[in-house]
Amino acid sequence: MTKLKYNPKLKEYARQLRNNPTYAEKTLWYSLRGKQLKGYDFDRQKPLGEFIFDFYCYKLKLVIEVDGITHEDEDVKQNDKLKDEFIASISFNILRFTDDEVLGNGNMVVRKIVEYIEKFEKGI
Repeated sequence: MTKLKYNPKLKEYARQLRNNPTYAEKTLWYSLRGKQLKGYDFDRQKPLGEFIFDFYCYKLKLVIEVDGITHEDEDVKQNDKLKDEFIASISFNILRFTDDEVLGNGNMVVRKIVEYIEKFEKGI
């Protein structure tokens, strides 16, 4: 397993984010933790490069972002674009869901993650 590099200055901030998740992040984490989704291990608030990602699975080459209302701000949209470009540059994929999707239709969100896993396992 190759260790992906990150800015060490992000480590403490990532810990703070793990200790204070949004309600939507906490809700999705209940479905991801403990290898519940087809046996894959996810981390929360994972620093990669100069960014912190909400959920991360190395074996699936996947990060998952849960976007709240602040992601409608132009500065945040620009940062999200940079995050997407960074993830693509390291040959990972990103799934983005809104808080409303996670909280209002969590089954659909989990189903989309499982669909990603099944395609990944088939090499699609």
